[in-house]
Amino acid sequence: MARTFGSWLSGPPPSEAGDASQGPNDFPGQRLGLPDRGPGSLVGLGRRIVALMLDWFIAYGLSSLAVTFGLVSSERFFGSQIGSTAVMVVWLVLGVVSLRLFGFTPGQYVVGVRVASVDHRRYVGIGRALCRGLLVAIVVPALFTDADGRGFHDRLTGTAIVRR
Repeated sequence: MARTFGSWLSGPPPSEAGDASQGPNDFPGQRLGLPDRGPGSLVGLGRRIVALMLDWFIAYGLSSLAVTFGLVSSERFFGSQIGSTAVMVVWLVLGVVSLRLFGFTPGQYVVGVRVASVDHRRYVGIGRALCRGLLVAIVVPALFTDADGRGFHDRLTGTAIVRR
C-alpha cells in the first residue's frame, strides 16, 4: 500500500520536469539563454522582495512629501483610502519611468539587479513596464513562478529580473 502512494506522492522523475521541446534546464534561466552565475543570471526571491520593499518605502516617502508641500491635505491622507492610493500611484509611476529610462527601479539598483527583456530587446518599453507594474500591484501573479523562478508577471511581459 505504501508503494502505491509513494509512486504518485513523490512526483514525476526529474528528467520529465519541464517541457521536453524546450530542452534541458540544468540551472534557472538556461532555457532563456541566461548564464548560470554572474551578471545577467536570474536572481532569487529574496533580492526581489528587498527591492520591492525599498521601492515601496521610497513611494511612501514621496507621497508624504506631497502632504508636506500641501498637494494633499494631511487629515485625509494618512490612514485613509486616498493615502494608500497615492502611494500605489507614486510607486507605479516611479517604477515605470525608472524602468524605461534606466532598466531598474531605485530599489533594484540598491540590491544590484535589473529587469531584462528575455527576447533580447535593448530596453523594456513603457507598455511592458506598465503592464508589469500593474501585475505586481495585483500581487497574485508575482506569487506564481515557472520552472526558472520567474513570476507570472515576468512571463507575461517577456522580462526577467537578473543581476547587474
